[in-house]
Amino acid sequence: MKSLVLAEKPSVAREIARVLGCTQTKRNYIEGPNYVVTWALGHLVELQTPEDYDNRYKTWRIEDLPIMPDQMKLKVIRKTSPQFRTVSDLAKRKDIKELIVATDAGREGELVARWIIEKVRWNKPFKRLWISSQTDKAIKDGFKNLQQGEQFNRLYESAVCRSEADWLIGLNVTRALTTKYEEPLSAGRVQTPTLAMILEREQVITTFKPVEYWTLSAEFRSFTAQWQRQNEKRLFNKEEAERICEKASGKEAIVKLIQRKEHVEVQPLPYDLNELQRDANKRFGFSAKKTLNVLQKLYEQHKLVTYPRTDSRYLTTDMVGTMKERLESISGVYRDEVKPLLGKQPILPKRVVNNEKVTDHHAIIVTDEPVHLGELSADERKLYDIIAKRFISLFYPVHKYEVIKVELSINDERFVTSGKQVIEAGFKKIDGKESEEEHVALENIKEGSTLHVQNVSLRNGFTEPPQRFSEADLLGQMEKHSLGTPATRADIIEKLLQNESIDRQNNRLHPTKKGKQLIDLVSDELKSPELTAKWEKELEAIAKGKGNAKQFLANIRQQTKSLVHEVKNSEKTYRPHNLTGSKCPECGELLKEKKTKQGKMLICSSRECSYKRFKDPKLSNRRCPQCHKKMEIHEGKAGTYFQCRLCQVVEKAEDKKKKVSKREEKQLLKKYSDDNAFGSSLGDALKQALQGKKE
Repeated sequence: MKSLVLAEKPSVAREIARVLGCTQTKRNYIEGPNYVVTWALGHLVELQTPEDYDNRYKTWRIEDLPIMPDQMKLKVIRKTSPQFRTVSDLAKRKDIKELIVATDAGREGELVARWIIEKVRWNKPFKRLWISSQTDKAIKDGFKNLQQGEQFNRLYESAVCRSEADWLIGLNVTRALTTKYEEPLSAGRVQTPTLAMILEREQVITTFKPVEYWTLSAEFRSFTAQWQRQNEKRLFNKEEAERICEKASGKEAIVKLIQRKEHVEVQPLPYDLNELQRDANKRFGFSAKKTLNVLQKLYEQHKLVTYPRTDSRYLTTDMVGTMKERLESISGVYRDEVKPLLGKQPILPKRVVNNEKVTDHHAIIVTDEPVHLGELSADERKLYDIIAKRFISLFYPVHKYEVIKVELSINDERFVTSGKQVIEAGFKKIDGKESEEEHVALENIKEGSTLHVQNVSLRNGFTEPPQRFSEADLLGQMEKHSLGTPATRADIIEKLLQNESIDRQNNRLHPTKKGKQLIDLVSDELKSPELTAKWEKELEAIAKGKGNAKQFLANIRQQTKSLVHEVKNSEKTYRPHNLTGSKCPECGELLKEKKTKQGKMLICSSRECSYKRFKDPKLSNRRCPQCHKKMEIHEGKAGTYFQCRLCQVVEKAEDKKKKVSKREEKQLLKKYSDDNAFGSSLGDALKQALQGKKE
């Protein structure tokens, strides 16, 4: 009898299969003496769509809303149905005694597996592989310590609640807004309050009125002191500023007070996903999505870091004994930093080890897999470097420095300066930040002494509004208000960008005209971060066995009715933000401009008309038979056609598939003959077809 192992992705399945000694590679699974390893492709099963319940929902009508099935049903995703059939067939094999769930160890990974289990009607025992890194050792240890699948029922309940809540609110409110205002308008449980925060910041910026202020500086031989009254260094009255400047000019300064205070800065905690995304955005300009994608490769492909989608910045007691191995694995690359630590057992700061602050997964740190920088891309090296250095810094002493504050009196006006002296660089040696610290050289001065003032200067400035959110700022706000989870926040930001509610400019997030109108149309309740935060806390409580899933979904259904009712009865109006002055050549309605990956498109604003074309026509590889320049691609009533702008030659696109040239045939065969290409039904079909053609 064998165990069936279900991984989330083919790449992870390959690694698990290799470690378990499975060598028989089939189309969609790998088999060995004791295990059969297969995979999902992300989700294989999803919640049914409205039209699956009733065909009339294929047409969006506001009178049909809200759509709330009594019982939410599942369906196999058509695109990945061949892989689902493989899993289903394997599950029915008589030599399979149990299922081992090896999907990502988190809420979403649990949902992926459980929906498949439900759809294949699994009725045998199942266990859970719960690991935080993809190294061979972690996989082996994980299979030695498999947990009973039922232990994660609460996590599954939480995942189902999250999925159904997003379906009910997101789908119904989006359909209500879209049909009411005849424009694709997207709203959701997390994306809408996130957009609202961006709009609130924009409101502060646009209503901000700058105020002029003045500052005074006194220059000495080796330092400069700033005028200060209590804690305010700015003066908002020009006449008063000029009077003080004149009063202090040409006078001597008396040292009234010298304060010396020693400070200690402790090592920063290891990264969780949110903090890593913020840091990567500040340092490298990475989007949250890019950071997660790069991190996923470091975890799955290179096995150099632990599980990425974590919300904890702490480590567990059972990990303490593994620290030396992890440091040794990176000692080749970080020789100078690690060498001083390996002479004895490395000791973690006590505050970093806290079992109670680790939920599903501990903080992101390096694994014991040896690192070879040459195998990493430039982006992977950047991200790995800050994770490794943050990890190494845990074993270095605290950073100690002394701050010297000097108060001076110039003709009874108070001037202040301060300096910093590093006592022990400690962990700041690792990232070089101690060299960036401000060092102000103060003279060997004593209280009561008199110093010569070289010059007193007056400068003006204007108060400034806060900046628009960077992704780092927005992630911080989302975390503060418990909007989404570390695993979902990047996708929420990308969704707002894709539906054109916000725009990214110079690493800052700007609301669009569409986003501004959308926020005005949705309910105040849905915009509220407090409401969404309350839902997230309830989902977390359900996962921990302290919440009530039925009550949560009952509240969500009631909320859905209320939100849809508000849209239906609203008297607000919406004007498409992207309307142009051009008219549709087919129906006469105004055209809208839409950004796509291929370029800007002009689309008819009428829902009944399907006319669309590229604003700047896309060039094809087809050449004009007269001038031999590339022809433009256009879409018309009869379908796709090619046109030469210079010669006005028009050619219709061929309906039959383009024949594969001999050269292309060889390239395709070579690509899909590679052992690493197994598991692709498209690849297998193509390989079979091409080989059959040759025979």
